[in-house]
Amino acid sequence: MSTFKAAVVQAAPVPFDLSAGVDKTIAFMKEARANGADLIAFSECWLPGYPFFIWLGSPFWSMQFLERYHENCLAVDGAEMARLQEAAANLQIEVVLGYSERSNGTRYMGQCLIESDGTLAFTRRKLKPTHMERTMFGEGDGGDLVVAETRLGRIGALNCWEHIQPLNKYAMYSMHEQVHVSAWPSFCMSEEDVHALGPTVNHAASRVYAVEGQCFVLAPCAVTTEDYIDLVCDSPDKRAILHAGGGVSMIYAPDGRELCESLGPHEEGLIYADIDLSLITYAKATADPVGHYAKPDATRLVFDQRSKPPVQLLQDAEAHASSEESAEDAE
Repeated sequence: MSTFKAAVVQAAPVPFDLSAGVDKTIAFMKEARANGADLIAFSECWLPGYPFFIWLGSPFWSMQFLERYHENCLAVDGAEMARLQEAAANLQIEVVLGYSERSNGTRYMGQCLIESDGTLAFTRRKLKPTHMERTMFGEGDGGDLVVAETRLGRIGALNCWEHIQPLNKYAMYSMHEQVHVSAWPSFCMSEEDVHALGPTVNHAASRVYAVEGQCFVLAPCAVTTEDYIDLVCDSPDKRAILHAGGGVSMIYAPDGRELCESLGPHEEGLIYADIDLSLITYAKATADPVGHYAKPDATRLVFDQRSKPPVQLLQDAEAHASSEESAEDAE
């Protein structure tokens, strides 16, 4: 499909409640499909909500939320993911979902692409959680930089400050993305105190990604509610860090143009844009960073896309062959 409609979700997650969050996710999928969208994108850690409590106090203080949060994170092979896959197939819509992944005792900042037949085109993990996120989440590896070929074109995704790591971006560009999901949490932390964490800087990163990669960029982010602030803030100093609102979602064209009207910072809903992949050809005519505008004689990226699990199990035959090779090497 060279032209289609894309939808971006701007809404408040359902904190600490995975089942209710999946219900809300499917409701947005239905709304988007009813309005003609073929693709829908959700914010970073949409399920079960971004853990802003990790920024509010010491790691020891934030541990009071850990068990409840962990138990409501999404397991890739779990029943809740199966519900989402079934809904995508029933609605015939492509879904790029952000979630906190639960994998045994560890959590990862995950994203996945569910195709319109319900299959998982990819699951990925944020390569390097940012600052306080490292107290809550594990890391991904080179296998988590991935772009999938779909009926709508080549689709990829990154989370939040993965967009200010130039090498991540160049690796993604090398896979010739056509549609990129640039997922963010709510921009609800005080921009006056930490300007770099506010919407001005971070949506500039999404717009630049569109221009550098000559691709369409869907940039969803969440909304923070007063109820959430009441839930995680137990003192005036913590309330000074978070504020309600923070929704600044947008969709960008390959030339950096905004393709839709934004919602208000407290407003929940969907924004839409018509995607015409033929515009990418015109954008790349000027500057293709991994094509005619590259200078590999001067600068090149070494990109290791192999996944590296902490334990690699060898089957008996493979282990036997390996031991024989080791013996031969020793001789």
